[in-house]
Amino acid sequence: MSHFSTIKTKITDREALIEALERLGERVNVPWKGTSVVELVITNPSHAEEHPTVEVEVSIGVDVGFKLNEKTGAYELIADRQTWDRDVPIERFMEKLTQQYARMLIHREVEEKGFKIEEEWEMDNNSIELTVSRWN
Repeated sequence: MSHFSTIKTKITDREALIEALERLGERVNVPWKGTSVVELVITNPSHAEEHPTVEVEVSIGVDVGFKLNEKTGAYELIADRQTWDRDVPIERFMEKLTQQYARMLIHREVEEKGFKIEEEWEMDNNSIELTVSRWN
């Protein structure tokens, strides 16, 4: 029988999470107007027996989404490891997502401080370098 796994994160900003997921090429699903959650359901019938539905605030496909933990204020990845269909393992996906999430927060902070991003590079070692400027 299949089940959802919960992976804790330090992601607290919903908009930056959505932007980071989109930057990774994910098709992001958010609730329709008037609702607050998207339902994740195990869709493979051989895995779905006696399996509960899970409500999430952001989903990125079948059996994968993010749910806000009210106690910590951080989003948690909810996924079925048996039906995970990405080209990288969950752990590597989370590393990439965390990096893009930080990138989105930095972009926002730079713009709020009145700077403009002039150049941005993704290095061979997976680091990201930014050049910013501001007129005084």
